[in-house]
Order: sequence, then structure tokens, then C-alpha cells
Amino acid sequence: MGFWFARGLKIALVVVLAAVLMSLGVMALWNWVVPGVIGWKAIDFWQALGLLVLARLLFGFRFGFGFGHRMHWRGRMAERWERMTPEEREKFREGMRARCGHRREEPAAPESGARGQA
Repeated sequence: MGFWFARGLKIALVVVLAAVLMSLGVMALWNWVVPGVIGWKAIDFWQALGLLVLARLLFGFRFGFGFGHRMHWRGRMAERWERMTPEEREKFREGMRARCGHRREEPAAPESGARGQA
């Protein structure tokens, strides 16, 4: 449970940091270009964040990070998964567990016989 909480916390931190950096970028670009060209007033951080949210709502999630590509990847992976044999699937699962650091320890086998006997 702690692994997933820490991972979720890291993801949340990255998302917040990305939103802050993008908002600062929008604010800097707006304040550099718009007042000089159009004559509108400069904006603050919260207004820049609001513009980013508005852009996401208007243009969808494909604008920016490319969340729309996720479904294409899932479809390709589902096709590959269907073509795998049960042995290949288990080998893939083991490889992913080893790669992602999520290893389950096997319970120790009960010892046969009494202790101290050889």
C-alpha cells in the first residue's frame, strides 16, 4: 500500500509542478506579447492558470500532453495480449514485476521434520 501511495504522491507532485510551470509560461508570454501588441492589461498567475483550464476545456485533452494516444497504445497491447500463449503471458507478467520493482516474496515452505535433526 505504501508503494502506491508514494507513487501517487509523486505523480500528483509532478502534475502540480507542471501546472505551475505552464501557468508561469502562459503568464510570461501573455504579459510580454499581448499588452504591447493589442493593448490589453497584464495578467497574474491565477488568471494564467484559468486560461490554461479554459484552453483544456475548449480544445480537449489532446492539446498538450497527448492523452489521446493512450487509447491507441491500449488497443495495440490488447491485440498482442490476445495473441500470447498462457506461458508468454506469465513470462511477461514476471518481467513487468521485476522491471517495476513490485516483487512479491514467496512464503517460506514449511520445514519437514523436527528441528535439530539432520
